[in-house]
Amino acid sequence: MVSLELLKDHQTVRTAPVPEAEAQAEVRGLNLWYGRKQALFDISVRFPRHQVAAIIGPSGCGKSTLLRSLNRMNDLIPGVRVAGEVLYEGVNIYDPRVDPVAVRRHIGMVFQKPNPFPKTIFENVAFGLRLMGVKGSELEDRVVEALRRAALWNEVQDIFKKQSGLRLSGGQQQRLCIARAIAVEPPLLLMDEPTSALDPIATQAIEDLITELKRRYTVVIVTHNMQQAARISDRTLFMHLGVLVEEGPTEVIFTKPQHPYTEAYITGRFG
Repeated sequence: MVSLELLKDHQTVRTAPVPEAEAQAEVRGLNLWYGRKQALFDISVRFPRHQVAAIIGPSGCGKSTLLRSLNRMNDLIPGVRVAGEVLYEGVNIYDPRVDPVAVRRHIGMVFQKPNPFPKTIFENVAFGLRLMGVKGSELEDRVVEALRRAALWNEVQDIFKKQSGLRLSGGQQQRLCIARAIAVEPPLLLMDEPTSALDPIATQAIEDLITELKRRYTVVIVTHNMQQAARISDRTLFMHLGVLVEEGPTEVIFTKPQHPYTEAYITGRFG
């Protein structure tokens, strides 16, 4: 059994570290507490541009907490305290002068459960664009383009201005939420177990979409499905008990893990 005592002074094992110049975002010495309970311990990692990074690990290991730290979503939870830095394009998003709302315009997020607004498909995608002041023909063009990129346009082109997003299937709703997130062109897109509530066909569609999206965006995904991480990610982070145990190219993590805890998790001996 892996204990916190064994991990708290642990140095993350890194294979083929990401050069600073290639990083879209970087976490430096990040610690996070929910009240008195520490959830993240001295996390440092870089996320390379136009790649998919998957965060894996057993339930409660801090995967989603780390993901939500990348756009300050944890700020919405009472009692949260953060120490350390999260750099986006070289700027520490936890600097007191930085507006968290502005951060979330640049760093989009898709949640585990699809959460379309009770509005038409068009208005769901247009929501963030309207906040940015986009109007008229440009607004419609950008909505259509986002639906195309989310691989949803062909299915909704005849109904997107009159049908509620709530009437779509689960897989379509998740692609609608992805369209809503990418409509404002966030260079970094976070996904928190985006397929866990979907059937295999919808899951395949989302995985194919993620692979396509990395051409334009940097994607960080939390997944409980190791096979999914192996299929779609370029780099993998393995976490346990709030500690980043190992990170590196996905093929290395899954075929030649360097840390015994990573190997034990990958081979199913715990988790």
